Amino acid sequence: MPILHYLQAHPAAFLIFAGILGLMVGSFLNVVIYRLPVVLERDWRIQCAEVCGEDGRTATESERFNLVVPRSRCPQCGHQIAAWENIPVLSYLLLRGRCSACGASISLRYPLVEILTAALSVMVAWRLGLSWQAGAGLLLTWALIALSFIDFDRQLLPDVITLPWLWLGLGISLLGLYTHVADSVLGAMLGYLLLWSVYHVFRLLTGKEGMGYGDFKLLAMLGAWTGWQMLPVVVLLSSFVGAVIGVILILARGHDRNIPIPFGPYLAMAGWIALLWGQDLVQAYLRWSGWA
Repeated sequence: MPILHYLQAHPAAFLIFAGILGLMVGSFLNVVIYRLPVVLERDWRIQCAEVCGEDGRTATESERFNLVVPRSRCPQCGHQIAAWENIPVLSYLLLRGRCSACGASISLRYPLVEILTAALSVMVAWRLGLSWQAGAGLLLTWALIALSFIDFDRQLLPDVITLPWLWLGLGISLLGLYTHVADSVLGAMLGYLLLWSVYHVFRLLTGKEGMGYGDFKLLAMLGAWTGWQMLPVVVLLSSFVGAVIGVILILARGHDRNIPIPFGPYLAMAGWIALLWGQDLVQAYLRWSGWA
């Protein structure tokens, strides 16, 4: 294809393309982050009611609500968002962060998610170049962004994201893009078993639940993508970052120690770093320790 040849011959153009694509995907991820938990909660409520022989749908929930419909609206006045108001980042700047109908403030997080998605997409493109690895890496990056924000908001890591991406990681291992099939399968198995074991040991010792089952599945997913060899890197990085941020929240903001801090964003961050720079980190550690 001519466009692929052009992007391959002009790396800067590929980075720009990745950035623009990241902005557009980031806009969609904002929808996923907000709507997917609501859709899942509605489905769970309806299923529970049906088991009890009741109608679990309220008048509001009888309307279609998914990632596509209804069109995005202002939560304050119900104004439907026009196409020109939905241009990533630019619309937020043109509207000066306010609804065009009622003037209500628009959360700054919407453009920040778009910018973050674009920035990470550019980093994947820069690190991996125009390749199948970059294409798969972008898919994983976008999934990890959605999972991180959903977990931060709702303490939920939806199976509808983690499980398909786990199978995708196992599938692409057949192509050897990041790791081989055996390492991918072992990564998924050991990733789940590792946090499952930590969960049950912590529960037996303290009588409390230290994490959720979604964390097990997320680490299994990352293990499928990176192979079992990267699991120590992922666990150590996520634990370190989580401990530092947790202490900062407790000291700086008076965060209640009994309020759970989601672990998913730290796992996602560590898994993304391990995918792109895991081998470099391992080699640097081996050189520093004198083992290499």
